[in-house]
This record gives sequence, structure tokens and C-alpha cells, in this order.
Amino acid sequence: MEVAGFFLALAAILTAAKLLGEIAERMGQPAVLGELVAGALLGGAGLGVVPSTGSGAELIHVMAELGVLLLLFEIGLETDLKAMFRVGPAALAVAVVGVAIPFGLGYLYWVADGHPGPAAIFVGATLTATSVGITARVLSDLGALGTPEARVIIGAAVIDDVLGLVILSVVSVLATGGAVTAFGVARTLAVAVGFLVVAVLVGRYAVPGLFNLVVRMRVRSVLLVLAVAFALGLSAAAAEAGSALILGAFAAGLILSGTNQFDTIEREVRPVAAVFTPIFFVSVGSSLDLRLLDPATPAARETLLIALVLTLIGIFGKMAAGWAAPWQPMRRLVVGVGMVPRGEVGLIFADIGRRSGILNDEVFGAVLLMIMATTFVAPPALKSLLRPRPGGAA
Repeated sequence: MEVAGFFLALAAILTAAKLLGEIAERMGQPAVLGELVAGALLGGAGLGVVPSTGSGAELIHVMAELGVLLLLFEIGLETDLKAMFRVGPAALAVAVVGVAIPFGLGYLYWVADGHPGPAAIFVGATLTATSVGITARVLSDLGALGTPEARVIIGAAVIDDVLGLVILSVVSVLATGGAVTAFGVARTLAVAVGFLVVAVLVGRYAVPGLFNLVVRMRVRSVLLVLAVAFALGLSAAAAEAGSALILGAFAAGLILSGTNQFDTIEREVRPVAAVFTPIFFVSVGSSLDLRLLDPATPAARETLLIALVLTLIGIFGKMAAGWAAPWQPMRRLVVGVGMVPRGEVGLIFADIGRRSGILNDEVFGAVLLMIMATTFVAPPALKSLLRPRPGGAA
């Protein structure tokens, strides 16, 4: 692919992502849905703008990977460890149940359908992660961030994402052909958790002093550049340790959130991530074969049926999490609905499964439809449940 042609394709990707994202937000939905739709329209089954083979496809893949790392770096920066711990046992219970039930049901469904263990683990994993960004955005728009339900939802969603990242470390190893054994899973979990704990503990002690020196440098944008370099370096270290790249980026965000320069880093990283992160979502969306949505064909009917079952499992599993903390006074239906939307981490799971060949195109399409469906359902449902009652009460 010529450089000029690649730049033209990249321009189309970024423009379509923002235009479709704007339409999605004007319809009351998160922008990520518009970006996924943009990818489906620009992909090989649509206009063919996003390259699917050759050097152009490889370049898009590398830029999409960078977008994922920056996204998880941002999530880490926005995660307040102290606030997360203060939420207490209720958020932990909601998070654990909200991961265990969807994963277990998804795994059992896929095994019962006659599919091998690694594929069943991937299908279960795609059902686990709640989108912190989507739920927090809806709660903020409704002025409900101060409610008990919102505190539990956001705390649980953050813990949920941490658990999801650990699960992702496990499935990433499986994607490389690793054996599915209890010892192997335990070892991968230990490496992932150990890396995250050690990196954050050591980083929280050593890095703030280093960045106090960095901020004295006069070269332009040095804080932004070295913060991103730190995230990329820690991502590489995570991969070398046998864990996932994005776990390192998330850990880098957690570490830098404890520095004096946190506000500046977060503000300057946001526009960089805004350029690269949509490339990932468009890239994932471009992998959806639009022909699989045509119910007139047998293959499409099977994909749509799988998507329906996964969506029902995904909604039920997260709704059940609202009843995981019976001692906590809260509106349990609100908590359950707030945990429903999937998003970034679920898409990462699905993309790794597709690229490794564990998930075929039909199953990947079904998973993608499940992620989009759960993300569509939750915002209007939350708005309905949290609509102010007559007299001003929420």
C-alpha cells in the first residue's frame, strides 16, 4: 500500500469515527457505538476503505494497538485506588458476581454447544467486563454520581475492569497456544496480579520523585512524551513478564495518578488518545461481516441466534450482580442495569480471539453484536430508572 493511499484511508477512518460518534451521541448513545458502525461500513464487507491484508492492514493494526494502550493508560490515570477501596465490600461483591456469572454461563453455553475449551473461555471472557466510561458518563449526565447506587456501580466497574484485565492476561496466553490447565491458569493469574501489584507499589514509591525532576526540564511537551514513553515501556515489561501489554499500560496510569503532575498528564494525554483510540474501535468494527446480519442466509441466522443468547446471558449476569450485596441499602435494579454495558475491554477480548483464530468470523460477529446490544440497552434504561420523580426526588 502506498503511503499516500494509507494516509487517505487513515483520514477516512478518523473522519468516519467522529461523524458516526457524533450521530450516536446525538441519539443518546455512547460514541464508541458510532465508531464500531463506522468500522463495519468502511470494512471489507462494506466500502473496503479499511485494508484487511498487506502492509496497510499491519500498519492499521499497530496503530490500533497503540490506541488500546493509550485507552488503558487513560483508565488507569482516572482510577482512584483510595476511592475504590473506600467503596467497600458491596462494590467488591457486585464486581465478583458480575464477572463470575456471565463468564460461567458463557463458558457452559459454548461447551454445551460442542466447542473446545479455549474458545469457550474466550466467549465467557467477552461477557465479563463492564464499561466504566459509558456508565460513568450516563450517571454524570443525569447528575446521579452522588447516589449510593452510583458509588457502588463505579467502584464495582473499576474492580470489574481490573478482574477483566487479569482474565485478559490469561486468555492472551491461551491465544498463543498455551495449554488450558489449572496450573497454567493459576500461574498466569499469579504473574498478572504479581506484576500489577509489584509495578504499582514500586512505581508509587519511585516514580513521583522522577517526574518532579522531569517537570523542571524546559523542552516542549516533555511531561507528555515521557509519560507516554513510561506507559509503553511498562507495557513492554508486562509482555516480557508473560502478561498482557495493556496490563502494563493500566499499571502505568495507576502509578502516574499518584504524582504531583497527574492533572497535567491526564489533560495532555487525552487529545493524543482521542486520535488513536478510535482507530482501534473502527478496526474492530471493520472485521464484522455485514452479510452475517442478513437473516435470509442460514449462516447469518446462526450468528444472530448466538448473539441473542450471549446478549441475554450478558444482561442477566450483570443484572444479578445488583443483588450480590444484600446488606447494602440501594436500588438493586439500578445497580444491575448500570453494570450491563460492555465496551472497551470486551472488544479487546473479542479482537484477540479473532486474531488468534480461536474465534471464527461468525462467533466474532455474534460477540460484537452482543457488545453493541448491551451497550445500546443500558443508557436509556438507566435514564428511565433515574429520571427525577415529581417534586425533584431522584
